[in-house]
Amino acid sequence: MTDYPHLLAPLDLGFVTLPNRVLMGSMHTGLEETRDWNRVAEFYAARARGGVGLIVTGGMAPNREGGVFPGAAGLFTDQDIANHRVVTDRVHDAGGRIAMQILHAGRYAYGKECVAPSPIKSPISPFVPNELDEDGIEKQIADIVTAAIRAREAGYDGVEIMGSEGYFLNQFLVTHTNRREDRWGGTYENRMRLPVEVVRRVREAVGTDFIVIYRLSMIDLIPNGSTFEEVVALAKAVEEAGATIINTGIGWHEARIPTIATSVPRRAFSWVTKKLMGHVSIPVITSNRINDPAVAESVLQDGCADMVSMARPFLADPDFVRKAADGRADQIAPCIACNQACLDHTFSGKLTSCLVNPRACHETELVIEAAAKPKKIAVVGAGPAGLSAALTAAERGHQVALFDKSDRIGGQLNLARQVPGKEEFHGLVHWFTTMVQSRDIDLKLGNMATVEALEGYDEVIIATGVNPRDPEIEGQDQPHVLNYIQVLKGADVGKSVVVIGAGGIGFDVSEFLVTGENSPTEDLPEWLTEWGVTDPEQQRGGIAPEGPQPTEPLRQVTLLQRKAEKPGRRLGKTTGWIHRATLQMKGVKMKGGVNYERITPEGIWISEGEARENEQLIPCDTIVLCAGQESDRSLADELAAKGIPCHVIGGADVAAELDAKRAIDQGTRLAASL
Repeated sequence: MTDYPHLLAPLDLGFVTLPNRVLMGSMHTGLEETRDWNRVAEFYAARARGGVGLIVTGGMAPNREGGVFPGAAGLFTDQDIANHRVVTDRVHDAGGRIAMQILHAGRYAYGKECVAPSPIKSPISPFVPNELDEDGIEKQIADIVTAAIRAREAGYDGVEIMGSEGYFLNQFLVTHTNRREDRWGGTYENRMRLPVEVVRRVREAVGTDFIVIYRLSMIDLIPNGSTFEEVVALAKAVEEAGATIINTGIGWHEARIPTIATSVPRRAFSWVTKKLMGHVSIPVITSNRINDPAVAESVLQDGCADMVSMARPFLADPDFVRKAADGRADQIAPCIACNQACLDHTFSGKLTSCLVNPRACHETELVIEAAAKPKKIAVVGAGPAGLSAALTAAERGHQVALFDKSDRIGGQLNLARQVPGKEEFHGLVHWFTTMVQSRDIDLKLGNMATVEALEGYDEVIIATGVNPRDPEIEGQDQPHVLNYIQVLKGADVGKSVVVIGAGGIGFDVSEFLVTGENSPTEDLPEWLTEWGVTDPEQQRGGIAPEGPQPTEPLRQVTLLQRKAEKPGRRLGKTTGWIHRATLQMKGVKMKGGVNYERITPEGIWISEGEARENEQLIPCDTIVLCAGQESDRSLADELAAKGIPCHVIGGADVAAELDAKRAIDQGTRLAASL
């Protein structure tokens, strides 16, 4: 008897039956642009071997003007078809099924040739799109149909037509981007004409025994977005036009409401998809912030959808479905929705990977193989770097001892998981704990490793992490001055606080101080109210007319930094705006370009600029030091002095703000090479 009877139930599509209700949602990884088709094939085949019911690729451009960026991959030539056949054959050999997403970016395309229903520039692109005439619209339809035909020739089991997230087809649906007065604009019947015509003509072209998924925006989260009545009308029309499945899209890329970041509650939008259930007879898929088989099962059990889409969880663990089916759900490496190695990489033009699983998109390059000659390895430090090194080394057959002076594993992950909106880090620490217990690792907690204790090992890995940097401010030794570690471990803090340092740690601590233990990430109604999300049946686009309504902050916080730039500018590319907006909603004052002159019992004296002008007192009850970190290399230095070689990784190697991404990657790669 499975723990997930709904999730693992087959889904009969008439001409094909999927083995379970799990869709690997589309992600743009950048793999196709590498032109290394063996690498692309292995990425998808690994997920097929892991048991996922149906895979959807990253978006393939139907033409040059529709690519998300110049040179974006697509099926333009016979050679492209042959290349993609390498991928589909590998997936089929692994027992899987795969559909190709056709993504026309419209005004989101990052190029001067971009096209749209109307010449209205997007806030996330510098280019004003070219308004399409009748011939131009016909070309776009024909190119999308051609892409579907080529996908079938390349061996794909279906296509997903991208009609959500504010991309091309979505742009025709709303007056926010469609100001046309011809048959492609004006009334909703006219505005939905293009996506319906695309689905109809794709179905005619590919035949009846080919999966056609339409990705429909269930809630736009932008001004002048679709009403839910319009969403239902489109869904019905798309079904009639020949769609096999309707997949859920949530929010446009330009929406100022987070939809997939770690601070978004789990299954935060499944209630929106549930509203469509019963209006159409074809299967409906729900998506966004579903990263656990129990959560996915509950979504299906509650009648919110017929199938569940998970994308980034398959970066974190390609064997997600297989482990759930085998009763090993606690061994599923969790997606923590951090965006650091996936979306941040994508929007920076880098190859996608995963903080939790550095092998994601590197399957052919970062290979974990049994060691030819097992060694006796000591790892000092059970933070993310040391844990990843220890687990990888043990997986390869090495004899591993893991030391840590603390009485629990996790290192600075245990600080991160105290921050509101970072509750997913609890799951990451739990997973590390489970995996250490499942491996034959000699865990030595509460053990301050010494040089003498490490002398008998073949390899020594130092992952001792970081210590807070001393900002050397006059008066910082007073009792109302704390460092971030003391605060996140529960030290008493007053009602008015100055936080020194506006990097990632400073922002996290500020959020901790204004929010406290009652995190909106754990309370969906509160989170929706905080961000101004409402029922799309009541308000067009799901935008509450009163806007965001955050709860009152627990404290008054002022966030300072020395750099003369906007605080938070260097935070994550796709999540930084969320952190800034969260603190702004809570009334946190932010100021850059300051000098810390001295701390007194009344507060902190600062001045501005290189000339140290406008000296002023910021009164406060508590001052929190978040002024960066320094590597803890003391043990490594002692070993070097004794002539004992060692490897130094993670924060002990390079101090950076809670950079678990680099730490886990470094630990994994080192252990893979020993």
